[in-house]
Amino acid sequence: MPRPTAAQLAYGSCTVIFSTLAMLLLSQTSSSLGIVLIALSALALGLLVAMTVPLPKPAPAATASVVHERVPAQRETASVSASASSAPEPVRETAGP
Repeated sequence: MPRPTAAQLAYGSCTVIFSTLAMLLLSQTSSSLGIVLIALSALALGLLVAMTVPLPKPAPAATASVVHERVPAQRETASVSASASSAPEPVRETAGP
C-alpha cells in the first residue's frame, strides 16, 4: 500500500477539523453519543477526501524515449572498446635472477 502524500494528509486533516466544527455548531448537540457520531462521521469524511485527492502522475513518455536513445549509443561504445581490446598486447617479461 503506498504511503499518503502531503496533499492527502493536509486535505484529510482539514476536512476532519472543519467538518467536525461545522457539524457540532450546526447540530448544537451536548450529548456524548451525538459528539461521538459527529466525530466518527467527520473522520469518515476526511478519509474519503484524502483518498480521492489525485495522485501524482507517472513521468511522461518523453523521458522514456530519451533513455532508449542513449542505450544503443552505449552499446556501440562497448562494442568498439571490445574490438579494440581483442587486439593482442605485447607481453613484458621480467628479467630473472
